[in-house]
This record gives sequence, structure tokens and C-alpha cells, in this order.
Amino acid sequence: MRIVVTGGPEGQVLKSLLEQGRAAGHDIAPLGRPELDLAADASEISAALAAARPEAVVSAAAYTAVDKAEDEPDLTFAINARGARAIARAASGLGVPLVHFSTDYVFNGSKTAPYTEEDAPDPLSVYGASKLAGEEAVLAEHSGAAIIRTAWVYSPFSANFVKTMLHLAAGRDEISVVADQHGNPTSAIDIADAILEILPRLRTSSDPQLSGIFHMTGQGETTWAGFAETIFRVSSAHGGPTATVRPIRTLDYPTKAIRPANSCLDSSKLAGTYGLRLPAWQHSLARVVARLVPAQAD
Repeated sequence: MRIVVTGGPEGQVLKSLLEQGRAAGHDIAPLGRPELDLAADASEISAALAAARPEAVVSAAAYTAVDKAEDEPDLTFAINARGARAIARAASGLGVPLVHFSTDYVFNGSKTAPYTEEDAPDPLSVYGASKLAGEEAVLAEHSGAAIIRTAWVYSPFSANFVKTMLHLAAGRDEISVVADQHGNPTSAIDIADAILEILPRLRTSSDPQLSGIFHMTGQGETTWAGFAETIFRVSSAHGGPTATVRPIRTLDYPTKAIRPANSCLDSSKLAGTYGLRLPAWQHSLARVVARLVPAQAD
């Protein structure tokens, strides 16, 4: 299957799909700037997607600079909402299935239990609001689209929390990490594997239950501080860098955009509909760190 994946060359999901998809025999075709600019006119976006000849589309491109988005709301909405709408409309016009990525930031984080797809969104940031608007646009334009909300994504590729912690530990004995935000660390490689299971079913089935919004995260939850501690424990076991984690409050590490205190997502709908459940985050983290530690030592 020829799968067109929108986004820049450094995207974690894109790089994971390139690795996993090609290994499974799929034709993974990245589509980013300058050929595809989500801030451009809808007709240009449609032409770019049509020229890529997709049999399925993964809409992974987004404005993801969460704090910078507070100062650039127009651009953020142009990419994350209007751009997402244009991709969905173009994919629908081509008659191909679409998987669109969204985020835990559509919620305010005040719930004490993991969020389900039935919980009402209430974003706290421009980024979160733009992604929610993108969800609504995609659902309005493409009846066969699956929207995947995920969180705390990491991988062996590009910039992410795991790579940052290992880099910092190479030069510090102690690292301060927020300990009052909770979430589900999620491997982009696991996400890619799941998407490669979802797309063929969307392509061959007209079952309406396969479309709509789904939560997809690694099993289990932790805090950023707990995540860091586990990273260092696994790294140390492989002879890699390690450091002591000093837990701090969100208030001690102020950011322009407000983050949800609870980013935990309940992924049981995905399991019930597609039979997919991502591995425990600790298991997937161990595999990623094992790949990263030799690179850190080079």
C-alpha cells in the first residue's frame, strides 16, 4: 500500500512509519514542505496530495511548538485546523482512508482518571485549541477518517524527552524534572505499528465504527520525573549516562502555555474496536533506550 505521510523529515511518527512500514513492504511516501505547506491555500494542498498518489494518508504534520503557539495563534490555527481540514477534504475526494493525529492537550487535565473519547474537551492552550479545531474539521470533511489522540511521544528519532534526558545526563549529576504532571509515555514505533494495522481495515471496510476518535498511548502511567528515573535506570543497565532526578512542581518550571496536569488517556476503545493495545511503556522504553545508548556513547 502506498501511504502518504504529511510532515517534515524529522517527525517521529514519519520516521517510525518509514522504518516499520518499509520493513512490512509498504510504500511510505513523505510529503512536506515545499511540496506541501499546510498554511497554503486549500487548492494547493489538494493538488499536492493528489500528485503524491496516495492509497492511504497519515496526517502527521502540525504546528507543535506549544509555547511559541501562544504568540502565533493565527499561524497555529492555519496549520492545525484549516490545513487539517484541507488534507481531510482532499483525502475524501480521492476516496482514500485517513489517519489524523491529535493530542492529550485537548483536555484541561483536571480529571482524576484517564480521559476517554466521551469526555468533553477543554483545551488550556492555543496549541490544544487548534488541535481540537482540527479534529472537528477532519470529522466534518472525511467520514472514513480515524483521529488518533496520543501523548508523551518518544522514539530513537528526532528531538524528544528521552533523548533530551540522556543528553543532559551526559553532562550533569542531577536534573530537575516536573513531578506533578501525569501521562502515558508512548513509543512512536508502537504508534507506527498500530497505524499499519488500522489503515488496511479503513481501506477495505465500510464499518463506521472504525472511524472517529481513538486514544492511543502506551499502557501504564507515570510522571515526567518517574519517566526520567526509568530512562536513567535503563540507560545505566546498558552502560549509558545516568543522573539523579530532583522532582519539582510545575510552578517551579513556568512555561508560556499551560500543560494539563493529567494527560492520561484511556485506550480501551481502540482495543475494543481494532483489537489493538500498545505495549507497556516501560517495555517499549527499554527497546528505545537500548538503541540510543550506543549513539550517545559515539
